Amino acid sequence: MKTKFLLTSAILFLTVFNSNAQDFRLGKVSIEELKQKVHPKDSSAVAAVLFEKAENKMVFSQSNGFETELVVRARIKIYKKEGYEWANKKVRYYLDSNLRERVSFAEVATYNLVDGKIEKTKLKSDGEFDEEVNKYWGQKKIVMPNVKEGAVIEYQYTLYSPSIGNPRDWYFQSDIPVNYSEYISCVPEYFVFNTNVKGFIRPKITVEKANKVIVIDSKERVVGRMGVATTNFNSDNINYVETRTTYLAENMPAIKEEAFVNNVRNYTTSLEQELSMTKYPNAMPKMFSTNWEAVVKTIYEYDDFGSELNKTGYFEDDLKVVLAGLNTQDEKINAILKFVKSAVKWNDYYGYSCNDGVRKAYKDKTGNIAEINLMLTAMLRYAGLNANPVLVSTRSNGISFFPNRTAFNYVIAAVENGDDMILLDGSDPFSVPNVLPFRALNWLGRLVRKDGTSASVDLMPKKASVELNALNYSINDKGEVLGKLRCQKTAHNAMLFREEIKGVKEDTYLEKLENANNKIEINEYSLQNEKDFSLPVIETYSFVGNNLSELIGGKIYVNPMLFFTKKQNPFKQENREYPVDYGFPFQDKYAINIQIPEGYKVENLPQSITLTMNGNLGVFRYLTSSNGNSIQISISNQINSSIVLSEDYVALKSYYQKMIEKQNEKIILTKI
Repeated sequence: MKTKFLLTSAILFLTVFNSNAQDFRLGKVSIEELKQKVHPKDSSAVAAVLFEKAENKMVFSQSNGFETELVVRARIKIYKKEGYEWANKKVRYYLDSNLRERVSFAEVATYNLVDGKIEKTKLKSDGEFDEEVNKYWGQKKIVMPNVKEGAVIEYQYTLYSPSIGNPRDWYFQSDIPVNYSEYISCVPEYFVFNTNVKGFIRPKITVEKANKVIVIDSKERVVGRMGVATTNFNSDNINYVETRTTYLAENMPAIKEEAFVNNVRNYTTSLEQELSMTKYPNAMPKMFSTNWEAVVKTIYEYDDFGSELNKTGYFEDDLKVVLAGLNTQDEKINAILKFVKSAVKWNDYYGYSCNDGVRKAYKDKTGNIAEINLMLTAMLRYAGLNANPVLVSTRSNGISFFPNRTAFNYVIAAVENGDDMILLDGSDPFSVPNVLPFRALNWLGRLVRKDGTSASVDLMPKKASVELNALNYSINDKGEVLGKLRCQKTAHNAMLFREEIKGVKEDTYLEKLENANNKIEINEYSLQNEKDFSLPVIETYSFVGNNLSELIGGKIYVNPMLFFTKKQNPFKQENREYPVDYGFPFQDKYAINIQIPEGYKVENLPQSITLTMNGNLGVFRYLTSSNGNSIQISISNQINSSIVLSEDYVALKSYYQKMIEKQNEKIILTKI
């Protein structure tokens, strides 16, 4: 009986195991996969990667030497309509004539369960598109056919590249759950790569060695004694060792967006690689991009970068007029920045390389980031300032963890004056010195000097952006609030506000503002310094609100901050793996004066408190006083760092919770 029980248990185990096992071959979609209604570990998932397998190998071509071939096979389950976007796939490829890449799709199909049977729909030619993104990049895209809730889609694509130096980054995690992700790297002994695995979940890594052979065919034309020519064909075998490294991650949870995250891909489990050395037989080893100095030197020597800084003839006459009568550094910087912003508009293309060049951009009055900010740098130099370009990786591009040329996708200008450095960007109409567009506030950049040296540049602002709200209002015995607000914004707060209202009609903006602020009614609206970016932007208005207080049992209850009161803590997670990235330090201040109605007195007034977080990382002050029918409240929340590290998250969450609880304490007014 015991033997029979063990045998039965083993059979049951194998049956369960086999029913849950997944076939990682394309075309082998199972009925069980199609029947699945929700993801077993994440019921909220709109889709899931059932498996994704990639093999990146270097193949030898007699005409071109070693080239890269990346083959990716994937199977994705669609659970909900919101997941239909996962039925489309885009793969970008480089267009440069010398390093042109090629992409091809194969075995593309959608599978549905119809009347208990598997229905397969293959991709037709009209579902595949080839697009030119810009001068440098193309994109091949497929749109899957017959996608429904419950469908499973499969595809394979191959990326051929003559470049071996920068294999594509591989992401084991995604916005949806990933059940199985495998990446195999096959590298001949002649190449050494820097590798970096990012993220908080580490994949399993295995390494194998294998003997490989390259067969090189050659032919030789030989003329004999009698003048008869013959062709001799020869084959030579070259033996080498290939290192096969497999990175495997299973049951990866979906990456969830959290409040104040820079770029979630910086913290996603992923693999980066870059060629660091070649060591061919009978040749000296050659090093590549060993440090940031080497990287920026290479970039500076590009024809579409460094040489563009030396071109000045196209703007000299115009700039002389701009600089006439200006003497100080600040006067020159402000005038040149304003001139560039008016002379050339950004065409929305990133990059540190000029596309058509600074001369043409100036003539056409439009250019990419490099053309605008290299032009700005050249003008600053012409004015006698110590100006140099700064290479930047935007927030959307992420942060690179080792030196490589693809780490950067943006460039700004910097003026050095001793220990002082002023950062400038001429692509944003609302930017001013040391107030860069939010997209460029991404940790560190790299200054490139004329002499070939470089230096790390902290891109994160040091000066707090201030929002000061002067709020004066009265409450009548019906609980109606009548008041006036004066709101002043500086630095990045002002920039973001100007971007928000750009092109928006005043009526539309005010309607949105009224609805967002407890449906108040706004009158006498005015806006100051909207176009004078050197000054704080100021908006003032009168308002009436019928939903800003409560009448309960003959008493009036009111939140002193009215519609500025925060109701919920933005930090909800118990713990957090990512830093909190505000982009810039800030201070929110409120000066509040309240007139209570005749015949009422203050029964309850929130007590004054001061909260500090981890030294001076954050300071919250709430100060109250009253005199007769008048109440004065001063509130300030100051965050002194652009970035709060994950180890300070628990303290930050507690700080916000206490601050919000204090904001929601109400003044209680009772009849005398």
